[in-house]
Amino acid sequence: MKMPKGFLFDFDGVVVNSFESHHAAWASAFYELFKKDIPPFPLQMAGKSPMKIANYYCSTINREENTEKLYYLKDLHLDKNFTIPKLLPGILEITTFLRKENIPFGIASNATKQFLKNSVTALNLNFTKVFGVEDYKHPKPAPEAYITLAKALGFTAEDFKKLWVFEDSLTGITAAKSAGMNPIGILTQYSKEALLNAGSSLVFPTVLEAYHYLLKN
Repeated sequence: MKMPKGFLFDFDGVVVNSFESHHAAWASAFYELFKKDIPPFPLQMAGKSPMKIANYYCSTINREENTEKLYYLKDLHLDKNFTIPKLLPGILEITTFLRKENIPFGIASNATKQFLKNSVTALNLNFTKVFGVEDYKHPKPAPEAYITLAKALGFTAEDFKKLWVFEDSLTGITAAKSAGMNPIGILTQYSKEALLNAGSSLVFPTVLEAYHYLLKN
């Protein structure tokens, strides 16, 4: 196997586990706005843009007109009460290797830019190219996020089929596949079968196993 020309990373569920940070911000913002407890987060919303998630939560109480208010309030709560997310296995190993080998890599996430910057700084990560939901007109599952990152890393459309994209959500896998790239599934929340059916070329428990696979092949 030839080494891929570049590596594109989703953030939540691939680089870090930040579910509790996000959920706490959604819950406190929802309560501040509606004086109600937030309903459970459904798996089918995983990887969606924050605006779509805000719309979902508002729809559960027939208050869709407050979607933008909840979106911006959640962002404020997330920034104000920022907690460092948990780094997932393999990220330091693979990014150190990629930097040493001069192989381009970066992050394209549906999370907000400020949260990404705060997290990358707090965890002292190797990522220098980081794109958040504000950087796209059409967030995932549209391909724009990964196309934007790939171009920023210096790749052309002819290179896309030689890029690996680490994703843990069906939303993100759809985005990578639509961009003509190679989605690599990470088993954070979906089963191996679900990730393969969505279009993943390979599936690994974490990025660490993917890194070991690359070294062996």
